Amino acid sequence: MRLLLTSFGHDHVRDFVQGTVAYIPDATRLFADSPEFAPFVETERNMLREYGLNIRELSIATSTPEEVDRVLSAVDGVYVAGGETFDLLWLLRSTGNDEVLIKHVRAGLPYIGTSAGTVIAGPSIEPVSLLDSPDVAPELSDFSGLALCDHVVIPHAGGTIPQFPIDVFAETVRTYGADFPLVLLKDGQALLIDDHGTHLI
Repeated sequence: MRLLLTSFGHDHVRDFVQGTVAYIPDATRLFADSPEFAPFVETERNMLREYGLNIRELSIATSTPEEVDRVLSAVDGVYVAGGETFDLLWLLRSTGNDEVLIKHVRAGLPYIGTSAGTVIAGPSIEPVSLLDSPDVAPELSDFSGLALCDHVVIPHAGGTIPQFPIDVFAETVRTYGADFPLVLLKDGQALLIDDHGTHLI
């Protein structure tokens, strides 16, 4: 498997995959119409284009597993954008698209995650509950992630984003560090997982 897990963007994206990526935006659906977040969403798409990638939009919420399977079979990689972690996992699981995504990534499709897209790749999303609220997905009772990697990656750990102060990360480590293999990822860092192992870059 090949995974590139980031907080938000990373120059290594351009080396990690070329061609067309399926862009999964669903983690932003709860605030997609908010003027405050619109620039963030567009910045992410523009960043991928600057890396030389073509984008194929793929909404998990409105696509059947058969449709997702066809799209993922036709692209060179998949990009799972950031937003609400618990809502994203709920959408994947309630549609059955989690199994389709796992199948393709385990078969070799490069996976790029950012923020929420990074968190769901691990064994559990529970430790991110101090950053994102489980209340946005009340039907989600099982916080198990996609288990594409062994670590629970906690993004934005530099404390540079106002809504995620450094104290939140200290509390996350105190609360969950003994039970989960946490990796705290600052903006600008990425966790690269490939045949050569796991590397912080």
